[in-house]
Amino acid sequence: MTDHSVDKTGKENGRCQDRFDRLRCCVLVPTYNNGNTLAGLIGDILGYTSNLIVVDDGSTDDTAAILSQYPETEIIRFKKNRGKGLALRRGFDRARELGYRYAISMDSDGQHFASDLPVFLDALEQNPDTLIAGARDMESAGAPGKSNFGFRFSNFWYTVNTGIKLPDTQCGFRLYPVEKLESIPFITRRFEFEVEVLVRAAWRKIPLISVPVKVYYPPGGERVSHFRPFTDFFRISMLNTVLVLLALLFFRPYLFLSRLTWKGFRAFIRRELFNPAETNRVKVASVMVGAFMAVAPVWGWQMAIALGIAILFRLNKIIVLAVSNISIPPMIPLILYLSYISGGLVLGKGAGINFGDGITLEFVTQNLLQYVIGALVFGLVLALVLGIITYFALLIFRRRPAAAGQEKQKSR
Repeated sequence: MTDHSVDKTGKENGRCQDRFDRLRCCVLVPTYNNGNTLAGLIGDILGYTSNLIVVDDGSTDDTAAILSQYPETEIIRFKKNRGKGLALRRGFDRARELGYRYAISMDSDGQHFASDLPVFLDALEQNPDTLIAGARDMESAGAPGKSNFGFRFSNFWYTVNTGIKLPDTQCGFRLYPVEKLESIPFITRRFEFEVEVLVRAAWRKIPLISVPVKVYYPPGGERVSHFRPFTDFFRISMLNTVLVLLALLFFRPYLFLSRLTWKGFRAFIRRELFNPAETNRVKVASVMVGAFMAVAPVWGWQMAIALGIAILFRLNKIIVLAVSNISIPPMIPLILYLSYISGGLVLGKGAGINFGDGITLEFVTQNLLQYVIGALVFGLVLALVLGIITYFALLIFRRRPAAAGQEKQKSR
């Protein structure tokens, strides 16, 4: 598909090229056996910029012959197909080597329009060092059913993993801040990389925004897609499972604490703990549930279960989640150790670990049981202690405004 909306005048082309150069931006096209659409896409891109990198991911069609017609274009070739994710990652590396700060990725199957490139440049000028994702109008584009399902599936899990809502997490038309991504050790190589990079960028606090882009879906018999519905969907699902666990264990607690200043902490205490909208019973119960779930031996699901309990019993969800966040990485070893000690005391075994007989299945089973029992006991004790402290704090501090008001009235 050729993009006929390109302004072919040398003046307009020069302006766009100047913007690409000034912003140190290039276009990155990973391609695999898309010879029918590749030449048209390259021609359209060159109407806007010559800052172009094409990664031939082991194509076996006439891709090599097509690329030989563009000797000034930066070409990277893989001997065998290694996956879109790895092609993008290698393209990022080459972009940095060539001095670019940003790379706009485009699919080579004819879906994307080069005429949307200035849209990304406009957004970049207003939002430097930002990952900018293209957002398709799936309804008007007539996307096939499986694409619509994957679109909604990916959007949902992205929000779960990051707390951020993006209208389209699957569109391959994106602007990447390649310098900002350099320090992230990516692990995926195929289509699931486009999910991983969005999540990992959010975890690194790289800003993410969306811009609307056009998309073209050719008739079923014409489109060449290398997405394998079962295999690639399974890989993406497995990646989301890992990312959810990491989000619950590390990212969400870290994000909560990183945003919490002393001023913000005091405001949180006044707003959530001492405001008169809820009873002392609700607030004490919220603290106790959060404390117990922070220690409970259900790592990876603590916050989810805590939130479910808060909703079920109409507790203060913010307090429950905030207190459950005490199980952050610096505190985890201490929580595990105290849980193990508690289990040893309950079982009459003491707190030590005897490695004299070696590490056997029986040894692991016995010590795991001690930890689980200890975590439940320690969680109950911690919940009671924090609950009592919270109760008396509420009795003291929630009276102060009323007492101060009475004193003020007496003075009058």
